Amino acid sequence: MPQIEHRDLVAFADDKVNLKKTEVDDQRAQVNRLRDRIVDKIGATPGYGLVKCLHAGSVAKGTALRNVHDRDLAVYVKSEQAPHETPALVHWVRDRVVEAYPVLRADQIVANTNCVTVTFVASGLEVDVVPVLYKGEPHDVGYLVNKESGLQLKTSVRQHLDFIRGRKKAHPKHLAQLIRYTKWWARQQARRDGEFKCKSFMLELLWVHLADRGLALDDYVLALESFFAFIVNGGLDGQIAFTDFHPASELPGRGNAPIQVLDPANFDNNVAKYYEERHRDRLIAAAQEAFDAISTAYYEPAKGQSVELWQKVLGTSFKASA
Repeated sequence: MPQIEHRDLVAFADDKVNLKKTEVDDQRAQVNRLRDRIVDKIGATPGYGLVKCLHAGSVAKGTALRNVHDRDLAVYVKSEQAPHETPALVHWVRDRVVEAYPVLRADQIVANTNCVTVTFVASGLEVDVVPVLYKGEPHDVGYLVNKESGLQLKTSVRQHLDFIRGRKKAHPKHLAQLIRYTKWWARQQARRDGEFKCKSFMLELLWVHLADRGLALDDYVLALESFFAFIVNGGLDGQIAFTDFHPASELPGRGNAPIQVLDPANFDNNVAKYYEERHRDRLIAAAQEAFDAISTAYYEPAKGQSVELWQKVLGTSFKASA
């Protein structure tokens, strides 16, 4: 019998990884106050320039980690009323947020490179208000503006939420938890290696891909081992895509990108577009280290050594359950 089992990972997640419900509720209340003010302003002010305001990001998806004090709101902007380039668009949105929430100080509503950050001083919570150009398309389809190229990227907050929530319903509890473990793992890797890249959205899509292919998720030790084995054994060589919102006939060719994981809402968006060969190599090397640690720990007779091996995956705060 292995020294580290499913129950040990469950205990570690409850203790270190997962965002507590009380914390979620407190933060959601603060974000909702901001959202409600913007929504009220939209309803009360003709020509305000904003269309709607939607929760976005990992908290909305239910895949957030503990001790992450930033949250996301997507504000849909009337395309014909707002600038189409940054930083002008971001500063324009900042002025709209100031109008909606005038009681906040100027230094609490700050225009950054691609979003407006609203800071609640008492809690330290930061809310990133991300502008989405809206052109009247259904299903909350809109366009993000690239801060460097100025190109518009088609997206849909609603479809992203429907996508992950649908898969979570098909795989209750386990899918979201496994996503959180690998987000935690990626965070540890990024601290060790400044060149390491593995964005949260890509991790979510990789897990959904494996779940869709029938990977058993109910034993976290075996599921994590399988996840890292997938990366190590060429899982990133092919195209990873989903046909929830667009037919397979619209899929592009694999191309020569080091990694191709397509956004379910937009096949033209490779989530790993900016990953170079060196980033892929680092990701595979880190996955190999994690796979080796988990595999070795499975047969390690000494509990202390098993814990040390798992710490290579989940960091030094990992402990076996009592």
